[in-house]
Amino acid sequence: MASDPRTAGTHIADSHEVIRVVGARENNLKNVSVEIPKRRLTVFTGVSGSGKSSLVFGTIANESQRLINETYPTFVQQFMGQLSRPDVDALENVSPAIIVDQERMGSNARSTVGTATDAHAMLRLLFSRLGQPHVGSPQAFSFNIPSVSGAGAVTMEKGGKKVKERRSFEITGGMCPRCEGLGETSDVDLDELYDKTKSLQDGAINVPGYNPDGWMVKGFTESGFVDPAKPIQDYTAQEREDFLYKEPTKVKINGINMTYEGLVPKITKSMLQKDRDSLQPHIRAFVDRAVKFMPCPDCGGSRLNEGARSSKILGLSIADAAAMQITDLAAWLDTVDDPSVAPLMAGLRQTIASFIDIGLGYLSLDRSSGTLSGGEAQRTKMIRHLGSPLTDISYVFDEPTAGLHPHDIERMNRLLKLLRDKGNTVLVVEHKPEVIEIADHVVDLGPGAGRAGGEVQYEGDVAGLRASGTITGRHLDDRARLKPSTRAAKGALEIRGATQHNLKNVDVDVPLGILTVVTGVAGSGKSSLIHGNVPAFDDVVVVDQSPIKGNRRSSPATYTGILDTVRSAFAKANGVKPALFSANSEGACPACRGLGVIITNLGFTQTVETLCELCEGSGFSDEVLEYTLDGKNIAEVLAMSASEAAAFFAKGPAHTILVRMIDVGLGYLTLGQALNTLSGGERQRLKLAISMSKKGAIYVLDEPTTGLHLADVENMLGMLDRLVEAGNSVIVIEHHQAVMAHADWIIDIGPGAGHDGGAIVFEGTPADLVASAETLTAQHLREYVGASAGATIRS
Repeated sequence: MASDPRTAGTHIADSHEVIRVVGARENNLKNVSVEIPKRRLTVFTGVSGSGKSSLVFGTIANESQRLINETYPTFVQQFMGQLSRPDVDALENVSPAIIVDQERMGSNARSTVGTATDAHAMLRLLFSRLGQPHVGSPQAFSFNIPSVSGAGAVTMEKGGKKVKERRSFEITGGMCPRCEGLGETSDVDLDELYDKTKSLQDGAINVPGYNPDGWMVKGFTESGFVDPAKPIQDYTAQEREDFLYKEPTKVKINGINMTYEGLVPKITKSMLQKDRDSLQPHIRAFVDRAVKFMPCPDCGGSRLNEGARSSKILGLSIADAAAMQITDLAAWLDTVDDPSVAPLMAGLRQTIASFIDIGLGYLSLDRSSGTLSGGEAQRTKMIRHLGSPLTDISYVFDEPTAGLHPHDIERMNRLLKLLRDKGNTVLVVEHKPEVIEIADHVVDLGPGAGRAGGEVQYEGDVAGLRASGTITGRHLDDRARLKPSTRAAKGALEIRGATQHNLKNVDVDVPLGILTVVTGVAGSGKSSLIHGNVPAFDDVVVVDQSPIKGNRRSSPATYTGILDTVRSAFAKANGVKPALFSANSEGACPACRGLGVIITNLGFTQTVETLCELCEGSGFSDEVLEYTLDGKNIAEVLAMSASEAAAFFAKGPAHTILVRMIDVGLGYLTLGQALNTLSGGERQRLKLAISMSKKGAIYVLDEPTTGLHLADVENMLGMLDRLVEAGNSVIVIEHHQAVMAHADWIIDIGPGAGHDGGAIVFEGTPADLVASAETLTAQHLREYVGASAGATIRS
């Protein structure tokens, strides 16, 4: 009997040496059963949307964390995030899982690279012991602890009686009192609020919603505090003070009692103090213009008070140390030699060395963690695990090479193997062939995406994958070749004297009308150059991987605007109102209110979601589901993939957007899928799909191959070509060699990262880069296109 090609090369002996998954059905998985060897490095492959994340994160890692949570007392569990049990028949021999994903580390202004990795805690302890002059305990160097003194009553028991004593207390923290440890202060740019040459009745106020004949402005013009016909520049000192800063005061306008308040505190409360992402786009744009952030003048942006800054070791304060590039900090720590802190120094040096080993030596400890990219955030999370003495842990990684130059992927591979060799199980979701090559075991899912995926195509070693005939096996050795000819530029964006972050007064002309790829190692200055300068030009469309705001009701249909077209089509076909076809409005199922599930909160244990029996999960009422469009009801249409919907809506605006979704590789997404389930790469491609309508625009894409299977990269290259051929300019920040080889022009930044980067090290065609340059990018691209002689060549 012939052997099963799916399991070629597989030999797993002891049942206790494997993680056994039986009958996994999470999301699109179709009763998947696999055996994953423990203490080995397993890579999960397959096209985007094939079910890799559903198996690794949604099933294995989720169940491991849920079971660990259940070991805590119920009192503790009520304060923890509740995880639902994955849809799987059995999951055996699961070890504790540590998820190291690409989720951003939050936008908490008080979180830095140092605080997120405990490096700053060790640094504070060091300065509390060796710093001169001595200013106190470690908290005296914490920018999150204020210095406070006062007195309070304390209840004591004396002679069997409870008595109150008044005691004084003093807390010595390191927080700068002016900026409250944030390192920056904000101010309102008055020139953005009003035109001083105009009067209020002529429309002087530039704040959204403040129309000259509206109530917001009438509050000023009829208050009696200012002259509505006088240009603001002619106000007296008192009028200006009343107009801008007057505290809430009761006034009577048109016989109605109202509260008058100065413009600055009024808009500060209504707009500036609100969550920026919750604001409407036009108000968000105004806030971005009106509020100026600057380093705190008292602490110089260090977040620390004068006492903390005054204590020094070998001439450096803790603020100086935290601001240093980590590679420089490592060198400085080697000069600190005091036997009394030897164990502390060993731990601190090890942590700092981990930053360098993982390719983050260009960061500084005072870098706000919210500014890290997804790839940087994932590698920062790895820091605390590299030196851990724990073994028999399952480490779960989501594309750990995201944001990494080919030069850095070699380093990441060494770290993944190091974790494995310490006796851990390493599970990696990945597309890069360089990572697949180091796998001990491969699980390939597919054959397609969405409903066309969710099945195991192959389990075994890399050699077996290569011979398996699966889509991953067939494309594993793909190499893009250099284009025989490149397009000629039609002008240029002139960037002069760029100095953002590590850029060294960079002058560069970014070509227009062609495909330009910006390359360089992580931290070299690519994003600083492009995102810091290009958006200032007209007609620039920036498409990045940042989260899309929305709730569990948000979907590709709502985000792209397709749902409005769909509702209108249903309404017209059935002679009813469009609102009837909204699960958020009149068409909602009365039992689940449009969610499709009934949510039961069980306190300290997991929240339970059960399918709504009334609407059977559609979210719509029975009345709505009776209406059809070409034989389909609204729930059936929203369950369609973009590819299926494009055939259903064969023309019109919905078809146009659906075709764009297919063009960017999202044909497998269903119209009603929740947005919060999309990966960073999927979010970027969805944004691109709705931005592609502009002609003559400048598109800026940030690593568009993130999350793309080898087979899909070719489609992405075709889409980039179509954007250029339609008359647009395309600028891509990218590490994938296939995209570099396909470029018309390359701008390479380096030569290294941090202060070792920030310069243009090459400008020219990919052919010239391969032929004559000696940059890190040139070396790896030369090797890549050279390897194409024995591999599949794709143009």
